[in-house]
Amino acid sequence: MELLEKQAEITAKYAALQLEMDERARRLWAATEARAVGYGGLSVVYRATGLSRTTIRQGLVELETEPAADAAERVRRVRREGAGRPRVIELDPRITLALEALVDPATRGDPESPLRWTCKGTRVLARELQRQGFTISHATVAQLLVDAGYSLQAPSKVSEGRSHRDRNAQFEHIARRTGEFLAAEQPVISVDAKKKEKVGDFKNGGREYQPGGQPERVRTHDFVDKELGKALPYGVYDLNANQGWVSVGVDHDTSAFAVATIEQWWRQMGRRRYPHATRLLVTADSGGSNGNRTRLWKVELQRLANAVGLAVSVCHFPPGTSKWNKIEHRMFCHITMNWRGRPLVSREVIVNLIANTSTTKGLSINAALDLREYPKGIKVTDEELAAVRLQNDAFHGDWNYTIVPARAH
Repeated sequence: MELLEKQAEITAKYAALQLEMDERARRLWAATEARAVGYGGLSVVYRATGLSRTTIRQGLVELETEPAADAAERVRRVRREGAGRPRVIELDPRITLALEALVDPATRGDPESPLRWTCKGTRVLARELQRQGFTISHATVAQLLVDAGYSLQAPSKVSEGRSHRDRNAQFEHIARRTGEFLAAEQPVISVDAKKKEKVGDFKNGGREYQPGGQPERVRTHDFVDKELGKALPYGVYDLNANQGWVSVGVDHDTSAFAVATIEQWWRQMGRRRYPHATRLLVTADSGGSNGNRTRLWKVELQRLANAVGLAVSVCHFPPGTSKWNKIEHRMFCHITMNWRGRPLVSREVIVNLIANTSTTKGLSINAALDLREYPKGIKVTDEELAAVRLQNDAFHGDWNYTIVPARAH
């Protein structure tokens, strides 16, 4: 933000002074401003004034090497009106249209576009324009793109795919059910599986402070270590307490593992905080190990309800809306920030980094390693599913339902 403010300030100065300065004065003034900004100053002045980088660099050299006496005696060169090399678009105005035709987003679906399947770097664009008969360099292409309002941008994740017609109604239903449970002092949790992590001295995204020139050394290639394998964090976030539990599995992310993690949270944290609880509300995505169509998920929830004596209600988020799950932006994101730039060299390191994650808002997390096996491919028969004491809600019973214990506790 500071550099943007400085750029705006330099732009205003240049607008006021440019007509009063000759060529050399502009060059030295620009160099002085760049030097005052410090690191990145040349780029700031270039963007603020439109003066070429070569001009600004020349001014910096003159400031460093030319004695003051020589500068005072130098005869200033002032170009006459219209002197200097004409800009490429002045020589051939068609070049702007040709360039925009290559980079305009509309051409991405145009089978006639010559760069439909090509990365549109400035050198590629320059070569294509040269092929069309224009004389232009990649540096001029870059300047023309800036002048036309283009900039380098990464794709932005904003599209959620097709939206279900009851999407908003389900959000309202979840909010209403959550409010009911919290008002009755009954626990509400958000659950999900975090991204699987390779265990070992692999590069982890992000940076952290290290002694100068001594970065953490990691492997060149990211092939999974057959001995260490991967870690599978599955989390439970208590909405009311701002506390979480994460089980770090080593086998498979199955419904059995997901429900076992919920049971661990209840036995280690939940029942102490909610000693009089009779019900539990779980908010979850509609896919994965806790998906609403997964038979094993419901069978395992019945086992949990029987084991802890709680009626377990579940509200699933509509398809394509997993980012709204509270655990994503209240717990998982902070775990990722806490271990950024650190190789996850062992399972113990992963557990410790998760357990030591906290925020200024009071988030605390407990974590444990789960070494049990959770085999994939378990088939649930119709009889086993029918034995689940399932009560579907009146609104979208496929997304909202309650499983009651098979026996009283």
